[in-house]
Amino acid sequence: LGRREWALELQIDTQLSAEREGFVGSPTIRIDGADLQPPPEGEPPGLTCRVYLRRDGSVSPLPDPADLRDALAAAAVG
Repeated sequence: LGRREWALELQIDTQLSAEREGFVGSPTIRIDGADLQPPPEGEPPGLTCRVYLRRDGSVSPLPDPADLRDALAAAAVG
């Protein structure tokens, strides 16, 4: 049997749901439950836009594609 691949999209539309899910902004990408780029410790949950630090030091509303590729490759192996 092959490995099952799937994605789950959650709609976080209230502060309560953000707190319940530990959601610190959009977009949040989790692989096997782990945040692709964990926010700084103490970052409060909320309905905000997220900022990512890319490998080249720039700031972006999206994570670095290389970080996403590396995380997906690691999950596929592990």
